[in-house]
Amino acid sequence: MQTLIQDIDILTPEAQASCETVKVSVETSTGKARKLYIESYGCQMNFSDSEIVASIMHEGGFDTTASEENADLIFLNTCAIRDNAEQKIRHRLQHLNGLKKRKPSLMIGVLGCMAERLKIKLIEEEKVVDLVAGPDAYRDLPNLVSEVDGGQKAMNVFLSRDETYADIAPVRLNSNGVSAFVSIMRGCDNMCSFCVVPFTRGRERSRNPHSIVDEVKDLFAKGYREVTLLGQNVDSYLWSSNPDVISILGEKKAVKQGADLTGVEIINFANLLEMVAQVSPLVRVRYSTSHPKDMTDDVLHVMAKYDNICKYIHLPAQSGNSRILELMNRGYTRETYLDRIRAIREILGNDCGISMDLIAGFCTETDAEHQDTLSLMQEVKYDFGYMFYYSERPNTPAEKRLKDDISLEVKKKRLAEIIALQMEHSLERNRLDVGKTFKVLIEGTSKRSEDQHMGRNTANKVVIFPRSDKHQKGDYVMVKVYDCSAATLFGELV
Repeated sequence: MQTLIQDIDILTPEAQASCETVKVSVETSTGKARKLYIESYGCQMNFSDSEIVASIMHEGGFDTTASEENADLIFLNTCAIRDNAEQKIRHRLQHLNGLKKRKPSLMIGVLGCMAERLKIKLIEEEKVVDLVAGPDAYRDLPNLVSEVDGGQKAMNVFLSRDETYADIAPVRLNSNGVSAFVSIMRGCDNMCSFCVVPFTRGRERSRNPHSIVDEVKDLFAKGYREVTLLGQNVDSYLWSSNPDVISILGEKKAVKQGADLTGVEIINFANLLEMVAQVSPLVRVRYSTSHPKDMTDDVLHVMAKYDNICKYIHLPAQSGNSRILELMNRGYTRETYLDRIRAIREILGNDCGISMDLIAGFCTETDAEHQDTLSLMQEVKYDFGYMFYYSERPNTPAEKRLKDDISLEVKKKRLAEIIALQMEHSLERNRLDVGKTFKVLIEGTSKRSEDQHMGRNTANKVVIFPRSDKHQKGDYVMVKVYDCSAATLFGELV
């Protein structure tokens, strides 16, 4: 369902973590002596990181297995965005404890944001855990495994200001062979008051754009036809051949302060987006996630210039009230957010898909301020969204400085109103597509029926249509929409 409904805890917007669980489904047998099993929780960035981990561990002597029963090493790549996400990991570790009792040699490691947040506490509290590694410590995993092999518990939660894993070719896990994630940056410099990401993933740094383009070229050569560029805030992507100047100051500040940029290569997100689009017109390009305070018209004009850049933008709002946005430290007002919406509509047209994140019941939010969020939704009319009610996360600025004074009952009531309104808007927006014909990339068989294919159009809407022997996964087809629900478009091949 395109409208993601979640009524417990908080989802950080830039991570887009639905606390989804993805188990490794790739069985590799290249003669390695030991087997690795990975589960990823939370955001797209975690799924991408697991592919990097699989590559590192392959070099370290492990093949992957799709069965935890066959594993010598189990990694849980974790999310710390919500308490519910962490509790899910703890329950999973309890289950794995039984498996370890039957197989004492089994090694269990916790990776990712929960590992970074809890550090040594995780080993102390969950006796089944043998090693802990944060998001910037994955190159050290073979060494950590060796420490555990020697009878020790092992941990590395060092946060780097340079690590981007740019030179590592990911092992594509759970891939449909058509779509792939490509990480373009790591970390986050925004200090949204509700968010733990800056503390679990470290400072922002951008990956070398040429390594990104090379990865996309390699994916295309292997038959992939869609890439999603990933970052906590892709609009702030900035890379330079002189990182000592640009990474510290940024391009505009460097110019203002008189830095000599002669011969210095500078690539911002608009430049990168164009470079990736030029790999091949057959490669669809998506990205996630934008930040309203950083999105420029340059990015929108590049999107308009290339047909293979999908006309879809995830633009988190969080609230429709400027006072609440200031408390959240989002860096924009209701008015400046709506200015970005107007720019999207003017440059990319009304058919461009727009989704959002919204938080119900943030600290001190009044009924009138909640109504401002509903009125923002009425003005924008999002295609779909990610909606949550607020709950505190430890050590965030909100937890330290603001009082979580909205009752759970009120939070749930406000969230229900947001969800109900978004369902109306999703259906309304989808009805506008009935009678239109879209270019759809076939991603596989529909979950509804083996007789149907599914794919997405440029606006990121799921399209279901009859299966044809003439077409297969990875093909582009033209589909005319004849009906819809709030979550799906139904069509016929033309």
